[in-house]
Amino acid sequence: MFRPLTGADELDLFCRLSYTLDHELADDLAEGRRLPSWMWVAVREDRVLARISWWTGRKGGTPQALDFFDLDDSLPEPERSEVGAELLRRAAEAVLPADVSQWPEYGRFVPPDWRENDAHRDVVESRMRILESTGARLMVERLRLEWRPGTPVAEPSGRLVFRPVKDREDLVTLMTPVMEGTLDAHSQADLAGGLSLREAAELHYDEEFAHFKTPQSWWRIAERADSGEPVGFVVPARNSYHPIIAYVGVLPAHRGRGYIDELLAEGTRVLAAEDVPRIRAATDLANVPMAKAFARAGYVNFERALNMTWG
Repeated sequence: MFRPLTGADELDLFCRLSYTLDHELADDLAEGRRLPSWMWVAVREDRVLARISWWTGRKGGTPQALDFFDLDDSLPEPERSEVGAELLRRAAEAVLPADVSQWPEYGRFVPPDWRENDAHRDVVESRMRILESTGARLMVERLRLEWRPGTPVAEPSGRLVFRPVKDREDLVTLMTPVMEGTLDAHSQADLAGGLSLREAAELHYDEEFAHFKTPQSWWRIAERADSGEPVGFVVPARNSYHPIIAYVGVLPAHRGRGYIDELLAEGTRVLAAEDVPRIRAATDLANVPMAKAFARAGYVNFERALNMTWG
């Protein structure tokens, strides 16, 4: 039987399969980031064989991401893949608008060593094969990073002074040139899709930064202490789940001078001063300079994320 949950009271049924984000489901339902009608299961008698769910960042919004797709990995092949594919097809037909031009992006968190561990690799690749059969492709693999209290934070060097962001235009003006030469796959896709540098910056601001509920006064613009010339910016915030470093950007004319370390340290200081239990961040696996900066700042790679897209 392939069906959606009848309500939040069936969350225990949904959680008979497991994933690292299970602990967020109850709050997501309560806050409207997830609906029972978006959460489907494949059930045989009393056994859950597969499950799937979409998510949105805004209550009342349409599905923005496919973030749960789990299979009973004790099922033999090809049954496991057949059940998963049928659940995906039926649930997508029921949940996604008929006129949607492209399915919401699929994202999955995986262990950092998933390629080297045969069991982990089988779990990851079994889901990917089903999604690929519907036209999805791997867009990017990302490092998920975490700073923990007690980790040293570099002291300011004196080369830069930091000020709060004034308003949307203040930040978007600096985000626009930072888009030039970006190593971020999502920003590259926006630009390849025809957006200008300015339009890509505005889209990023409006879809993410504008929805943070933490103070905008946390956001910092860095200027050279000797000239007042803008160098870059950092956006420390809290999303629906964790304190995060949402964005670090250095203007093209100032790259390669170590400013990325000072920006990241400032953002970390802002959040650490709020006595947070952790700080999360992420960067593309291919963005080697940013990954190295996080490592120098003491951020630990505790997971990876895979993002797949259609179209």
